[in-house]
Amino acid sequence: MKKDQQDLTIGSVTKKLIKFSIPLFIANLLQSFYSLVDMLVVGRVVGKVGLVAVSNASMISFIITSICIGITMGGTVLIAQYKGAGDEKGQKETIGTLFTISTIVSIIVTLIGLLVYKSVFELLNIPIDAMQDACDYMEIICAGTFFVFGYNAVCSIMKGFGDSKSSLYFVVIATIINVILDLILVGPLKLGTKGAAYATVFSEAVSFILSIIYLRRNSLIFDFKFKSFGIKLNKFFPILKIGMPTAIQMVIVNISYLLITGMLNNFGVSVAAASGIGLKVSTFAGMPCWAIGQSITAMVGQNMGAKNIGRVKSTTIVGLRLNLIITLLVAIFVQLFAEPIITLFNPASVDVVRDGVLYLRICCSLNSLIYATMYTFDSFAIGVGAANIAMFNALLDAVVVRLLMSWLLAFFLNYGFVGVYVGEAISPVLPAIVGLVYFKGKAWRTKKLIE
Repeated sequence: MKKDQQDLTIGSVTKKLIKFSIPLFIANLLQSFYSLVDMLVVGRVVGKVGLVAVSNASMISFIITSICIGITMGGTVLIAQYKGAGDEKGQKETIGTLFTISTIVSIIVTLIGLLVYKSVFELLNIPIDAMQDACDYMEIICAGTFFVFGYNAVCSIMKGFGDSKSSLYFVVIATIINVILDLILVGPLKLGTKGAAYATVFSEAVSFILSIIYLRRNSLIFDFKFKSFGIKLNKFFPILKIGMPTAIQMVIVNISYLLITGMLNNFGVSVAAASGIGLKVSTFAGMPCWAIGQSITAMVGQNMGAKNIGRVKSTTIVGLRLNLIITLLVAIFVQLFAEPIITLFNPASVDVVRDGVLYLRICCSLNSLIYATMYTFDSFAIGVGAANIAMFNALLDAVVVRLLMSWLLAFFLNYGFVGVYVGEAISPVLPAIVGLVYFKGKAWRTKKLIE
């Protein structure tokens, strides 16, 4: 990619955001397609029990991925700010430090995941019929954590440079491999949920290897010599200053969904399966919003490094408009085709389809616009170096509203699983307000992440 295309401090804000977001959206879509294909194939071959196993195990998998994305996000922001400032030495040292941090954290997360996943499943009250399948799936996914960290580290570097296209090519190849392996391992070879997990891990390994090869051949900043790796303290702490709150933010959100899944497990296999499908569909519906948010973070980061406050504001406002328009269109589509979408996963079960459609009616409607607003301002806050704001919003969203309101409505006021759905739907309201207030204030304009 040409340098002027990578430079997010010049040119039309709208065109740059859209051009940067499209490859990210497709890449995110394809990455999430891994678990979606797992659920589609497992749901049709193994049935409801397999669906419950994969949807519950996916919750822990999302937490692992959240730690990875959160930590590496610190690299994206720091590299973006150094690029905006024109500091190549700072970029090189950030890359070496980020790779080292990612390797260490991936080992720690793998060990912890293998030690605690079964206890977590027991706390979630996973139906006994689905427990073994969930454990089999989770063991294999945990073993592939290193590849997830490695790939996301490379992607975070590319995004910081202003390159959102390259990673898309790797994901396309990995997705094709994942789909083919799912169809072979789960079906003809009769490996069930294990086969789906093997397909996912192998695909992630392919993505990582291809991304490393590309970065090694095309990076003019980082030479991949042994001396280039290691931890530079003046890069280590800024990466963690952004990465840790971002990781905590994402982990809090995903733990809340894990606990919500546990609440829904109390209402039986059909509700658990329907809710798992509904959450997966909602995740896909949020993909355009996430892509624009990631673009906002990278673009805001480069412009903060260049000390262009006016362009930071313009980026956030344009990003918010794009997010609201696209999210509205996606929500309308989901509402129009809710029943056929749910039927794709488990056509034989009338109750799963009914409850899944209800989930989408409540959790993927106009409330999605509030979520888009929250995510836009969180992405802006991370880009300027105020990841603690996004972390605070995650606490409001996940704990104060989603968990508390879901429990009160479902069990205290006896609205059952519908109460859980309503609690999920209203969760982004407070964080969206906090994000707007922070953006309107002046404190962020003097944030300083790099020298």
